[in-house]
Amino acid sequence: MIMNILAIDYGTKRIGLAKWNSTAKVVLPAGVVENIEQTVELIKINNIDLLVIGMPYALNSQTDNANMIRVKNFIIKLSELTQIKIEVFDERFSSQQADKMGGTVSRDEKSAMVILQNYLDKKNF
Repeated sequence: MIMNILAIDYGTKRIGLAKWNSTAKVVLPAGVVENIEQTVELIKINNIDLLVIGMPYALNSQTDNANMIRVKNFIIKLSELTQIKIEVFDERFSSQQADKMGGTVSRDEKSAMVILQNYLDKKNF
């Protein structure tokens, strides 16, 4: 069975996306969307089985910051609109890693690619 995973870097202006499937086994940029409706549409088009959403944890705090609350609200809305399993993954330093990548895709997509690759590495895919 083929598994399709979509990673989401939920930014304040744009939503960066990256995808992976168990056949190709390579993380690819999947575009940038502006809102949750466009995200849901891409989830349906790509037959996504799992969502990995980057969580902007604070470096030195145990409490939720404004960005974490914003992402958690997005996750709640997304889970209401889809019936797909959602996993949260630490996105700290993903933007810095993305900035070091070459290529022509957007920083948002690169951040999503970093989140997804780190997730896959941790889960030993």
